[in-house]
Amino acid sequence: MYLLDSNALITAKNLYYRFENVPGFWEWIRRGHESGVVGSIRQVREELLGGADELANWVTQLDQTFFLDETDDVVESLRLVAAWVQTQGYEQSAVAQFLSVADYFLVAAAHAGGHSVVSLETPSTGRARVKVPDVCAAFGVPCVRTFDMLREQNVRLVLAS
Repeated sequence: MYLLDSNALITAKNLYYRFENVPGFWEWIRRGHESGVVGSIRQVREELLGGADELANWVTQLDQTFFLDETDDVVESLRLVAAWVQTQGYEQSAVAQFLSVADYFLVAAAHAGGHSVVSLETPSTGRARVKVPDVCAAFGVPCVRTFDMLREQNVRLVLAS
C-alpha cells in the first residue's frame, strides 16, 4: 500500500491535479483505496482538514478507513523512529519539529505495515531539518513521488470522448 503524505495531496490540488481540471486523479485515489492500494494516516487527515478548502472537503467525503489508526506495531515503530532521529546529529529543534508532525507517524506506519510512502520531500544531508526520505531510507521504507506511484500502478488519466 502507498501511504500519502500531506504534501503529495496539497501539491496535486494546487498545481498539477486541480479538482476542476483532473478529477480522474482524485477518483483514482478513491478507487485505489477501495482496492487496498492507497491510503494515509489519521495525522495527515488532521493536517488536510486544517486547510478548510476543497481538499479538506474532499477528505471529509472519503471512507474513514482511508486514514489508518495506530496499531501496536505502529507504536513500536514510533519508538524505533524516534530513537533513530535522536541519535543522528540533527539539531534539537529539528528533532522536536519532526516528532510533532504527521511525517513521524507516516514513516512509522509505513515501516510497521510494510508500506511505501508517497512524499514530495527530497533527501538532505543537512541537520537543520529531518526529512521523510532520509528516515524512510534508514528503515528500508520505499519513498516515492506521486508520479512514481502512478507509473508503478499503471495509472492512465485519459480524456473521455
